[in-house]
Amino acid sequence: MTTQSNSEAPVVLITAGAAGIGRCMAETFLAQNYRVHVCDISSESIAEFSQANPSATASLADISKVGDVDNLFTEFEKLYGRLDVLINNAGIAGPTGPVEDIEPEDWDQCINIDINGQFYCTRKAVPLLKVAGGSIVNMSSNAAFFGFPLRSAYAAAKWAMIGLTKTWAMELGPHNIRVNALCPCSVNGPRIEGVIERDATERGVETEAIRTLYQSQSSMRLFVDAEDVANMALFLCSTAGSKISGQALGIDGHTESLSSNL
Repeated sequence: MTTQSNSEAPVVLITAGAAGIGRCMAETFLAQNYRVHVCDISSESIAEFSQANPSATASLADISKVGDVDNLFTEFEKLYGRLDVLINNAGIAGPTGPVEDIEPEDWDQCINIDINGQFYCTRKAVPLLKVAGGSIVNMSSNAAFFGFPLRSAYAAAKWAMIGLTKTWAMELGPHNIRVNALCPCSVNGPRIEGVIERDATERGVETEAIRTLYQSQSSMRLFVDAEDVANMALFLCSTAGSKISGQALGIDGHTESLSSNL
């Protein structure tokens, strides 16, 4: 692994940063001369990301495991010795189905990744961020604004992320650390396609009916792109966003509801 030559450039750590929204964020920050370190659970994704972005660095880590997170930060500190931005991007969609049909192990997996992992990373990042101030960006969802039928674990995790964002903003504000949450609606890509397919199977309908339902939940009748999410993260970490903290920011064309009625 190699680091950028500019040792004064700010450093961002992005969880699940080698693919999907995380990779888009990483490449957006790279384009703005940040030094970028990502972690990911997939060695294949890391290899592809590193080949495309040789100036970035990467670690293999499952952020739902405390030991992996500890090792991640040990490696990160050796590489950079400072941290300006933590983006808690890692998360999974969790199980789809009525609450009585959800298996406890599926619930636990979603909570372990979407909440516990964010906590494990943040507790290790804060001592570094306190040195010179900085920013934490948590990935929540528009599901944090509404109930979300058939998605109990995901809704629980994303609501919890708003509570943690506001709590951490209060704790860390005196140390010049800003904490915000991004709340996108469905983001175009393989992940939402998988959610749509599972929801369609659960309801016994065509996938296009579920896609139309999801899009109709937004006033603008749309899904957003990963670039929309990445650009908002970049704004929050810039001088233009230097007075914004404790906020849950919708990137969703204005979600009206998450009604499950077809």
